[in-house]
Amino acid sequence: MKSTSFITSVAAAVAVAAVALAGATVASAKTTLEIVKERGHLRCQVGQPSPGFYNLDANGEWYGSDVSICQAVAAAIFGSKKKLEIQSVSSQVRFTALANGESDLLSRTATWTLLRDTQLGLDFTAVNFYDGQGFMVPKDSGITSAHDLKGATVCVLTGTTTELNLADFSRVNNLNIKPVTFEDQNVRNDTYLQGGCDALTNDKSGLASNKAAFPNPGDHIVLPETISKEPLAPAVRQGDAQWFDIVKWTVYALVGAEELGVNKGNVDDMRANSTNASVRRMLGVEGNLHDGLGLSKDWAYNIIKEVGNYGEIYAAYMGSGKLGIGIGRSGSANALWTKGGLMYSPPFR
Repeated sequence: MKSTSFITSVAAAVAVAAVALAGATVASAKTTLEIVKERGHLRCQVGQPSPGFYNLDANGEWYGSDVSICQAVAAAIFGSKKKLEIQSVSSQVRFTALANGESDLLSRTATWTLLRDTQLGLDFTAVNFYDGQGFMVPKDSGITSAHDLKGATVCVLTGTTTELNLADFSRVNNLNIKPVTFEDQNVRNDTYLQGGCDALTNDKSGLASNKAAFPNPGDHIVLPETISKEPLAPAVRQGDAQWFDIVKWTVYALVGAEELGVNKGNVDDMRANSTNASVRRMLGVEGNLHDGLGLSKDWAYNIIKEVGNYGEIYAAYMGSGKLGIGIGRSGSANALWTKGGLMYSPPFR
């Protein structure tokens, strides 16, 4: 199914009210898996086009690391990554759109926080990218540290942890930073490029994505400081344990496949010939791990065959691939645990 775009723009007050009522509006005797199967495709929410995470090609098709999570869940359910509708939703109402049932899944650089996990009717599943907030400034500004931003104006998206972190950083360091808030990242970026603010703040991966899309990327630098922890994870509505497990273990299948050396190119050979018990269980050759998920035996095989493993996705979109944004993985938190990082899958057994 060809991906489509769903742009939402609702006043913040309405969004808050909708979240409060979300529990009543999504009540259903059917599970999310049943609803998705009956519909015939997955509805997965991303953000506005942004290199690396979610972007559009010349044919209007979505691609990126977070889009790959959407595709992987679709493949786990239907055996095809194309059974998917992509919804592009503004940051202000992203959680409302998920909580009220407009989306089945949110995969869009959303930071996992206590408040979001306990007060919005949502559950975060498994971290698919470890990030932290930083600042970008014009290269010729003379600014070399975030602590040089005393009294500066900083462009930031409203309704985000980024806005809250900026306020904390300014207060703790007595910087009197003046936030310039936006609902639309394109307007935010244009304002920054036109000199409407001294700096732009975002997750550092987001800054790399923004910079890659600028007319002259080399005219901008990302300052060295990282001022927050931003564990980015797909989220689902609370109250459906099976759906939570499906999305969570889809992420783990991507990571686990890389740990076990299973990739898009060798998955057929591994399924047919591997003697590794973990590989055989993951790919559905032996055991019945699929029973608890309500999926077919080859759910994880379909994920890897259609989308690849975590490392392949990272290289293609976040790393140095043709569509990548140049964020090195080696030595970072996003490396596998065997290589000093935090990416780790529970056992497939």
